[in-house]
Amino acid sequence: MNTTSALFYLFSAVLLVSAFRVITARSTVHSALFLVLAFFNAACVWMLLKAEFLAIALVLVYVGAVMVLFLFVVMMLDINTDSLREGFWTHFPLAAFIGVLIALEMALVLKGGFRLTDAAPLPEDLAKLGNTRALGKVVYTQYLYPLQVAAVLLLVAIISAIALTLRKRKDSRYQDPSEQVRAKKADRVRLVKMDAVIEKPAAAATPEGGKA
Repeated sequence: MNTTSALFYLFSAVLLVSAFRVITARSTVHSALFLVLAFFNAACVWMLLKAEFLAIALVLVYVGAVMVLFLFVVMMLDINTDSLREGFWTHFPLAAFIGVLIALEMALVLKGGFRLTDAAPLPEDLAKLGNTRALGKVVYTQYLYPLQVAAVLLLVAIISAIALTLRKRKDSRYQDPSEQVRAKKADRVRLVKMDAVIEKPAAAATPEGGKA
């Protein structure tokens, strides 16, 4: 066994253990941290497979953005997880059946990829480039239109998320920009004129029979 194989088994073992702890940890924060560990080990496995772009994208996008945002949300909302665990064993058989069914379907689809065959050689113009540069050249030339379609779908998803967040609710507070633009000075500030009043100073007290 060479060094690459030993590192692959090490990263895979840590990945499986951390993924299992994601669904078994009692604390939500601990589950998120185990998920971060799983992402890091998956990135290491991709680095061993010479997929540097996917490894860096996984670290930057999921670990650097999504998981940090998830941790902030969990810590700020302070969700009561005890109420969410109620009825877990009641729904466990159905959840286990669905999980096994999904695993079998994925195995049927991906089993062809585990056959060890020689990879097709890259064209000469791409072979001279690095992995990331070659991937960028292929994406922005041969797959430019699918990339634009995916970008439009992500833009629609972002707009939909913002629209759902800003919908009118009883407990939400929001500002109406149109009312802010129509605001006038008379509606915000009122000047009141008042006469100046100067109080007469009190007379100094004098002792009896004496002079001031």
